[in-house]
Amino acid sequence: MLRTYNCGELRIQHANETVTLCGWVQKLRDKGGMVWVDLRDRYGVTQLIFQEGETARALIRTAKTLGREYVIQASGTVVERFAKNENMATGEIEVKVNKLTVLNPAKVPPFIIEDDTDGGDDLRMKYRYLDLRRNPVRKSLELRHRLMQLTRSFLDDQAFIEVETPVLIKSTPEGARDFVVPSRMNHGEFYALPQSPQTFKQLLMVSGFDRYFQIVKCFRDEDLRADRQPEFTQIDCEMSFVTQEDVFETFEGLIKSLFKHIKGITLEAFPRMSYHEAMKTYGSDKPDTRFDMKFVELNKVVQGKGFNVFDQAELVVGINASGCAGYSRKQLDALTDFVKKPQVGAKGLVYVKYNSDGSFKSSVDKFYGQDDLKAWAEKFEAVPGDLMLVLSGDIDHTRKALSELRLHLGDLLELRDKDTFAPLWVVDFPLLEWDEETQRYHAMHHPFTSPMAEDIPLLDTDPGKVRANAYDMVVNGVELGGGSIRIHNRDTQQRMFRHLGFSEAEAKSQFGFLMEAFEYGAPPHGGIAFGFDRLCALFGGSDSIRDFIAFPKNNAGRDVMIDSPSVIAKEQLDELGIALKI
Repeated sequence: MLRTYNCGELRIQHANETVTLCGWVQKLRDKGGMVWVDLRDRYGVTQLIFQEGETARALIRTAKTLGREYVIQASGTVVERFAKNENMATGEIEVKVNKLTVLNPAKVPPFIIEDDTDGGDDLRMKYRYLDLRRNPVRKSLELRHRLMQLTRSFLDDQAFIEVETPVLIKSTPEGARDFVVPSRMNHGEFYALPQSPQTFKQLLMVSGFDRYFQIVKCFRDEDLRADRQPEFTQIDCEMSFVTQEDVFETFEGLIKSLFKHIKGITLEAFPRMSYHEAMKTYGSDKPDTRFDMKFVELNKVVQGKGFNVFDQAELVVGINASGCAGYSRKQLDALTDFVKKPQVGAKGLVYVKYNSDGSFKSSVDKFYGQDDLKAWAEKFEAVPGDLMLVLSGDIDHTRKALSELRLHLGDLLELRDKDTFAPLWVVDFPLLEWDEETQRYHAMHHPFTSPMAEDIPLLDTDPGKVRANAYDMVVNGVELGGGSIRIHNRDTQQRMFRHLGFSEAEAKSQFGFLMEAFEYGAPPHGGIAFGFDRLCALFGGSDSIRDFIAFPKNNAGRDVMIDSPSVIAKEQLDELGIALKI
């Protein structure tokens, strides 16, 4: 080894010891006859000292030539610092250098490599290998590593076996868009990169591996945002001979274990909420339950009063912002502008202030008197000082818009504390959802999700009312994971494919291997997959998963560091049998 210690481990007990350190120059302070160098590696920072009269002049001259991010090796004696730094783990000591070797000089970096950098997102993405030297980014990856190791340890203790499944698989029409890979040996045919190992883990259950897991890369060619990347990591799990309750018990255990080890937090049993209740009460199938502000439907008390906006609406619904009656006109206008943003899409916002004297002031006073507004307040269970905010329109769009407003107010009122965690299971999802564009049903989760046993007769009479034996784990408004009890019977799976619009030939072409496997003794089975990147972001207190991925893509799906995706040579395209139209 070129070093005897790393830059984060020397302490006062090492005083008078001769040591050798290696690392990057973080900072240099030249006071003429004395030079200090902060030397950094992955483990921390140690101060080096070069002092006239005690250090050879040639060595001091060399130290003065060092620049930021030079890679150096320094040997010397550990001494107690005269001016200690309590903010550094190594702040009681410094190394009096007697030998210095420049292992590699460095250009001036394009941004300051410190916790608070002057580099913007685009610049740091282009030079990600430099950004990774900064403490916040390094700590994010260390957190990711620890979560990964704790996950493996927990699942291993629960008798799960880790099995790697193929990366080059078959494209399927359901779900998001696939990334496809052309086959050189089979012109005109393509592999797909897996969106999940779903069918393979089910085949592993048929194979008798009754507890499988994999921390696996998955790929989806979809539009990006803060919590999405074209390639992402899942904790993928499957179990045989289980019910929904068994899955809940096992994976509540996993998440509780991670919170205990990482955060020192003991979580209680996770509450459960039906999909219907979540949508009706929060307008979202992944509600943030750290704060209240539940939806209140007002159709019965507001319609028939001559206000056409409400009278013609399918749904009139609102929330109560407790203690916000003092909002100014400017603040109310800002809320109105928020709901009118294209990504929210409401046409307007109605407000009612419940004044401290018991009177009401609203934006619809022309249509509703004090007695009417008092009836509203009773529905909201409002008290003087509260602010009632109301939207109207079609059910789905209005609930979605009000959900966005609720979360926005939660941020404004500081109700979404990153150190508070509110987990729950969302259950009883619809099995199928109607798509107007294609005029057919699609699987809300995937085609292999089992219907609730008591709802199976509805498949032929009212398929939209069939509930799935499916579940999502939600924490703080983030869907951490989702899964289901699977179909394990060939006839039921064929029936499901028919309801999804597959012909018998299409079903056989796409999934014949799975249905054939079901004929050889498939056990009842179910599982779950967690978004590992999202899990890391939750534990790291961030809204973006990019901070927890070593080399992420930008919002356009590009790796600006290596300039990918990129064109490939015509010779390669010819080998693959691909002709591009430009």
